[in-house]
Amino acid sequence: MTFCPGLDAQGGQLQEFTDIRKIKADLQAAGLEISNETGEEAEGPASFMVTDPDGNPILFDQHR
Repeated sequence: MTFCPGLDAQGGQLQEFTDIRKIKADLQAAGLEISNETGEEAEGPASFMVTDPDGNPILFDQHR
């Protein structure tokens, strides 16, 4: 499963969205383990993964 902050369900760009770094910080604060992190810059493209309780990987992938 993949979530793409900044894009709608049809792949169109959203004007406003929650930056992936904020999403990652919130998930870490909730106790989730983050893996495969990229894009540690202050803004722009980045990604990371978490694993759900059933072992399924979930990718968060921000393109802009």
